[in-house]
Amino acid sequence: MADTPTTTTRAGEQATRDERPGSSAGVAATTLGRMSDRDRAARGKAARATTPLAAHAEFRRSDEVDPIALLLGQAEMRVPELVPIRHGRMLVSPFTFYRGAALVMAADLADTSTSGLETQLCGDAHLSNFGGYASPERRLVFDINDFDETFPGPFEWDVKRLAASFVVAGRDNGFTAKQSRTVTMAAVESYRTAIRTFATQPILTVWYAHLEIEDAIARFAASLTDRERKERKAAVKDARKALAKAHTRDSLQALDKLTTVIDGQRRIVGAPPLITRLDDMTGLDTDDVLQRLTTLIADYRDTLTADRRRLFDHFELVDVAHKVVGVGSVGTRAWVLLLQGGVEGEVLLLQAKQAQRSVLADFVPDLGAASPAAMDPADPPGHAHEGRRVVIGQRLMQASSDIFLGWLRATPTRQGEQDYYLRQLRDWKVSAEIEQLTPSSMETYARLCGWTLARAHARAGDRVAIAAYLGKSDRFDQAIGDFAETYADQNERDHAALATAVDSGRVQAQSGL
Repeated sequence: MADTPTTTTRAGEQATRDERPGSSAGVAATTLGRMSDRDRAARGKAARATTPLAAHAEFRRSDEVDPIALLLGQAEMRVPELVPIRHGRMLVSPFTFYRGAALVMAADLADTSTSGLETQLCGDAHLSNFGGYASPERRLVFDINDFDETFPGPFEWDVKRLAASFVVAGRDNGFTAKQSRTVTMAAVESYRTAIRTFATQPILTVWYAHLEIEDAIARFAASLTDRERKERKAAVKDARKALAKAHTRDSLQALDKLTTVIDGQRRIVGAPPLITRLDDMTGLDTDDVLQRLTTLIADYRDTLTADRRRLFDHFELVDVAHKVVGVGSVGTRAWVLLLQGGVEGEVLLLQAKQAQRSVLADFVPDLGAASPAAMDPADPPGHAHEGRRVVIGQRLMQASSDIFLGWLRATPTRQGEQDYYLRQLRDWKVSAEIEQLTPSSMETYARLCGWTLARAHARAGDRVAIAAYLGKSDRFDQAIGDFAETYADQNERDHAALATAVDSGRVQAQSGL
């Protein structure tokens, strides 16, 4: 450990070289630990001279960005027969297109002004990538829940993607322009004020901060006036119903939905093309593949902490299936792993999801695969482990992470090496039904997302500098609001371009799946 020095500032604040988020502004985490709050705030204020807050309103697409070409380029690295399903899901609406177009937005953001203040980014911080799940203490917490694209970069890139998603979703829900603007401003204001609060707190307080959904609902209900309580009675009731439903969405519920007992053995139920059992895949020796997977699972086990390895050792792999998930992820490999313990009914469902190169990697200024968050120090240059990148990014940004979160590399395959990260499948996982949100309920949700993103950025970046850069006024909020509306317009044009490409035969799409 002598080669990973730490430095300590107020309240035990530390930063190690191995887990720093990186910074093109030339401030490494080891340096950050030695900087005073005054110097960090001065750095944030100085950044305004280079990139004024108003500059974040600007957006004009470069002639070099072809959204359809970018999507087709991604398709080359995906399972060919699943790519049309991805395009079909993106065609449903401008919002579903936006969900699958993280690469397109990364290319667009590369041409915008940046603050130079960096942190670990989610990389795909749209509103559907937030939600509830079970913490290791079995409490339902609200957090970011998708880190496929996590990478170090300018903090405002996540804020812009989140803000634009609220405009796109609001329009899809039939909100007026004013209502969509109010929702979007709520998200950005919540982010800015939360960052400023975190900037005044010791780093340990920031790391312990989390949002428990039960407590949030109770506080919200208690804060309402009698009039507001009547107006929002249905919203509070719906929130509590969703809370109750979340507690049923665990591995046992997934077990009932995804598996059955055949000849005394529990097996995953196939439903091609969305769920394809291993023994239904042509050209595969099932026994041989299961043996190889067992070896890979042993490699994954080594990425867990010692106590969790002991827990994992109670289970044995018994069945595997491929499952199509999400919108943007469709076409990447995602496997459901059924593991069984020695006691009847003792089961564990894991998801092994392929991790490809982050969409941000080619666009973040002055950063690349050599980022400590993107690769293991033991990896040779240019040979980052993408599964590890996802896991480290998730651990940096989430207040509570899945106890079975880990990674593995499958090699060799016909496509070369494939990196994966693993986690439990559906552990109390619940997401907002975006299309059911009213302007009022979406505004509340926006504030939760803004606070949560701020806490994630405060954990991994220089919260003092970011807070000083943002300042007390709403100038940043207004600029991001303007950007979000402009980008939502662009997203609608891109969605229409995809429909045209499908009609012309340039892009293949399969709808209804």
